[in-house]
This record gives sequence, structure tokens and C-alpha cells, in this order.
Amino acid sequence: MTDAPPTPAPAAPANGAEVAATAGPYAEREQRIMEALKQIYDPEIPMNIVDLGLIYGFEWAADDVTLKMTLTAPGCPVAGILAEEIKGAIERVAGVHGAKVEMIWDPPWTPDRMSSFAKHQFGYA
Repeated sequence: MTDAPPTPAPAAPANGAEVAATAGPYAEREQRIMEALKQIYDPEIPMNIVDLGLIYGFEWAADDVTLKMTLTAPGCPVAGILAEEIKGAIERVAGVHGAKVEMIWDPPWTPDRMSSFAKHQFGYA
């Protein structure tokens, strides 16, 4: 059995619109993962990591997933602890066997990546 090609990372919404789930064989699982990740908050900012726009995409190999994400700043002191919390949340999603969290810094996070909800909460909209 061959592994599915990587799911492209969602593009940053130019107008603050929500990023829709990707299409393809893993779309339903990715939607469930995103819902689970909405329960995890940035430790320094009172907003969940999905609405902050920290999630860049998924790479699948059968039922194992690598989440590609970033943080609001590269020097975040809780990056390791947060990554473990995220990994655990993903692995509790039905249909996911194993998870890895890969921190990426390019493209860097900016407030433009936030959902319209987060932008409104922080006065950007």
C-alpha cells in the first residue's frame, strides 16, 4: 500500500476568512483534528491555536499524521509542552494511529493568519 501524498497546508486567509478543511481521503479526520485543537489555547494569548492560525497543514502516512504548525514567536518557552499536548489531542481522534508535531517557521506567523473570530476578539477587524 502506498502512502497518500501530503495534504497541502492551508493558505493564510487574505481577508480573515476561515480556512476550510482540505478535500481528499483524510478531510474528515482533519476536520475532527481541527475541532480537537480548538480546545488547546496558546499559553500566552487567550485564544485557541486554530483561531490564531498556527496550524499550517497535515502530512499523512496511512493512519499516522504529522501536523505542521508554527507559534506566534520562535522563542516560545513552552513549545515542547504545547507540542506534547497537541500530539495527545490528535492521537485521541478516531482514525488516527499516531501523531507527530512539526514546528515550522517559514512562513512566519502574522496576525493575518488569525480567523475572523480571533481578529474581532483582538480588535483587528
